[in-house]
Amino acid sequence: MEEKLVNILNQMAEYLNISQMKKLQEVLLKNLAQPETTKVETTNDTYLQMFLDAKKIEGCSERTLQYYRVTVEKMFQMLKTPVRKITTEEIRTYLSEYQKINNCGKSTIDNIRRNISSFFSWLEEEDYVLKSPMRRIHKIKTKQQVKEVISDEGIEQLRDHCCCVRDLAIIDLLYSTGIRVGELVNLNIKDVDFEARECVVFGKGDKERKVYFDAKAKLHLQNYLNSRSDDNPALFVTLDAPHARLKISGVEIRLRRLGQKINLTRIHPHKFRRTMATRAIDKGMPIEQVQKILGHSQIDTTMQYAMVNQLNVKTSHQKYIA
Repeated sequence: MEEKLVNILNQMAEYLNISQMKKLQEVLLKNLAQPETTKVETTNDTYLQMFLDAKKIEGCSERTLQYYRVTVEKMFQMLKTPVRKITTEEIRTYLSEYQKINNCGKSTIDNIRRNISSFFSWLEEEDYVLKSPMRRIHKIKTKQQVKEVISDEGIEQLRDHCCCVRDLAIIDLLYSTGIRVGELVNLNIKDVDFEARECVVFGKGDKERKVYFDAKAKLHLQNYLNSRSDDNPALFVTLDAPHARLKISGVEIRLRRLGQKINLTRIHPHKFRRTMATRAIDKGMPIEQVQKILGHSQIDTTMQYAMVNQLNVKTSHQKYIA
């Protein structure tokens, strides 16, 4: 249609002046141009749901999907702009306002930035937006804090003050394997090979891997299983009937209370994971092997877990330099 209109205008050009040509073009467009079909605008919520569906197929956990949903929905509530029209400046302003209103730290804001960036990167990959507005919003610099680990004395104190064999088994399994708390509570008895002192866990994205435990963990696990009278296939169950599978919150509360009882600060499952990684690297385990045990896809993540012991730095300096 557009080509025909151009041909008509070219043919009439030698007979009409400029004003007449403009009027002819206006009349032709008005009467011959095809009416635009009405497009149904896809809502922000629809784009978000499509993104979450894609992430679910990729293997993201329900916890991660919920984090994505909450983060992006909060942005929608404040901006009230169609997702395809959201600009870089709008998102910068949103992140700045969010930090002021909620009085949160740089790490929290960077986590929000990362989630929003994942959403817009997916929109760009799927050709729903031409270019992600997050491209010019870079990682927020945060202080690299050296996070605490549990000392050998702390581990012994925790063991000594356990009031049941189940908690003792949990502590030694976390300490020797470095598994995530979500992996711990999803373990079944059949996943454990006591002869080889290993078990199969399913990590993030349902990735399967083997982890290994020491003799103490083996002994305490066997004692715990021998003390049970239920038929639940779960490796760890609640102390009270009906002995349901232990949940993440149950492990977290139990360890926190145990730590508080003996004046050890911030005892939580993830601290055992960090402690295991630090201990392995301090003893000379290659970082690639630590990465494999922890189930990290990126070695940079493993490096963040590994706190270099300052005493070891001093010893190495005296050995190689002094």
